[in-house]
Amino acid sequence: MTPPAASPNALSHDDPQTLAQVEEALDSLRPYLMADGGSVKLLQITPEWVVELELLGACGTCPMSTMTLRAGIEQAVRRAVPQVARVEAINITTPH
Repeated sequence: MTPPAASPNALSHDDPQTLAQVEEALDSLRPYLMADGGSVKLLQITPEWVVELELLGACGTCPMSTMTLRAGIEQAVRRAVPQVARVEAINITTPH
């Protein structure tokens, strides 16, 4: 018995189209991050639909990076790819 074919509109977490949509969402935010001396790099999308990012430059140590991640980056990515469960930065430095 053959498994049912995937819907042509169904996206996979590692599909080039999915990665391109996430990159496009990040590209729309990069000028704002760069204006403050930072940027963001897409590392991977896990099978659980978690987008893992690396915050670069000033974004990696900024005390507002968590808020930027949740209120800005995550919202833009989830608008572009609604399947995304959440966005995580692997290198956020939390202030003590």
